[in-house]
Amino acid sequence: MQTGSFQWMKSLNKSTILNLVRLKGPISRAEIAKITKLTPPTVTNIVAELLDSELIVESDLGASTGGRKPIMLNINSSRFYVIGIYARANKIDAAIANICGKIIYQLEGNVPESPTKEQFLESLKAMVAKCVELARTDGQPVLGIGVGMHGLVDPQKGESIYATHLNLRQIPIKQFLETEFNIPVLVENDVRALALAESWFGQGRDLANFICVNVSTGVGAGIILDHKLYHGSSFAAGEVGHIPIDVEGPQCRCGNYGCLEAFASGPGMVLRMQKAILLGEKTSVWQKAKGDLSQITGEMIYEAALEGDRPAMEVLADTGRYLGIGLANLINLFNPSKIILHGGIARAGSLVIDPLKEVVMARALTDSVKQVSIVTSNLGKQAAVVGAFTLVLKKLFTPTPD
Repeated sequence: MQTGSFQWMKSLNKSTILNLVRLKGPISRAEIAKITKLTPPTVTNIVAELLDSELIVESDLGASTGGRKPIMLNINSSRFYVIGIYARANKIDAAIANICGKIIYQLEGNVPESPTKEQFLESLKAMVAKCVELARTDGQPVLGIGVGMHGLVDPQKGESIYATHLNLRQIPIKQFLETEFNIPVLVENDVRALALAESWFGQGRDLANFICVNVSTGVGAGIILDHKLYHGSSFAAGEVGHIPIDVEGPQCRCGNYGCLEAFASGPGMVLRMQKAILLGEKTSVWQKAKGDLSQITGEMIYEAALEGDRPAMEVLADTGRYLGIGLANLINLFNPSKIILHGGIARAGSLVIDPLKEVVMARALTDSVKQVSIVTSNLGKQAAVVGAFTLVLKKLFTPTPD
């Protein structure tokens, strides 16, 4: 065996044990050896290394099966931090968590309007600097920084290929932040990071195949196939918002006509509400916007619908039906066991979900495919930053060969 292969196997065994402690802890050395099929001396040596590195700790004695009570092992939740950054169009959200995924701090910062590439990177730098300083104050080393970025992302280079909402290309996020802070940086598309968060901490745990769909200013999907994030050959997988659902439909910001995003995103809902008002519909959204069509937001439509406003409820129902067409396409293509919805539609509940499910049931190909579970995320508003720092946790607990 070559030296590199030996080192990789050693690293793999170490991560296997570390991840087992994360999933099964408190757990004894004997249980680890039994589950992993590694020899007891190998387990003892690797556990000693993990204890020395302070990634795990010894806890209370376990139950005896006849001999001495075994010493149990747990992840060290009081040592090391990871940082998650979610870069939105005009804001940056951040979270600092321990290596068990418990959030310790949450922060928020701004991005200048229509920033240059340099201004955007400086905004990221300022937010990361605050996080690093908080970690330093607590005396905690930072193991890594995860960045969830909208648009097309090359996770191998750690580069934003095209940030659609910023209209910026080739942003060297990983290179810039690693140079500034000398901390490992991982970058991923924000919706794929959401899928990772669901896989580790949400409704995707233990599922081999599921899809996360986020509906906000756009519509994107994070796809998990055989427990792995699916990127596609050029990192563009999941652009479900640009599936055409009506070739006679309105023009999308991508330049094509009739894209799902043009109908089902926040801006799409606003446009339909504006048209309804111009056609004479009476709605409380008009009062919420103080009589200014340009001030209507998706949030106003949600609020009005929840208050029983008929035109607003119909806009949400139409949104559900349009999304149902897009999701039926995804279901027929990938056959997931579950679809997890994020964004404003998660708050709209049955007003969107019921018509969505009706369309999916009508368009899914077979009875077995129709059994797909469609749910809203329970990770809350911090889901995006959870996904970002989970990039680091995944690297720590489940490494892959270089």
